Amino acid sequence: MATPEERIAELGLTLPEVVPPVASYRPTVRSGDHVYVSGQLPFVEGELPTTGKVGAEVDAQAAQELAAVCALNAIAAVRAEIGDLSKVVRIVKVGGFVASDPDFTGHPGVINGASDLLGEVFGEAGVHARAAVGVASLPLNAPVEVDMIVEVR
Repeated sequence: MATPEERIAELGLTLPEVVPPVASYRPTVRSGDHVYVSGQLPFVEGELPTTGKVGAEVDAQAAQELAAVCALNAIAAVRAEIGDLSKVVRIVKVGGFVASDPDFTGHPGVINGASDLLGEVFGEAGVHARAAVGVASLPLNAPVEVDMIVEVR
């Protein structure tokens, strides 16, 4: 069975460097067997590839792809905390935040980008509980943000 790192490579992805915090917090905090991952924005090489509200400046498909980038950044933060993604027992909970036009209601579909990637990387251990909510705005005018709780050994 392939390791999570091998699955990431098979998907044609590379784990990025951990994104430095944009405020006063840590990217992850470990408490016992759980790693709490702070909200991750869809940074690519230190930059947001797009900004704006989903349903206005950003379409739902692009936002779904950005949610996957958020999840990849979260996975990188977990690896930096625990050293080896094979130590992940389960992705317990994902929180997805979508900065959206007031008429946009496709938040769950957008956050599927993150959920689907986690499933591809971790298999059954990547299937999780989740919230997907619309918000008025996100830091740096990002369209999406994802946080998560991970059980590790």
